Amino acid sequence: MKNVEMTVEGNILTIKVDLSKEFGPSSSGKTIIIASTEGNVSIPSEEEKKIGLNVYRKK
Repeated sequence: MKNVEMTVEGNILTIKVDLSKEFGPSSSGKTIIIASTEGNVSIPSEEEKKIGLNVYRKK
């Protein structure tokens, strides 16, 4: 994962992303990646549940 922190407290999933970071262009080159789970990943302590997240901006 790039720039993504996930925590679970009870039934609440909290996702933290630092919006000031950038990781370069996407594979298409149309956007700049800010954060990504890089595909679907398991939620901490909830292995049967998955999340896929991409945060980006236009180039």
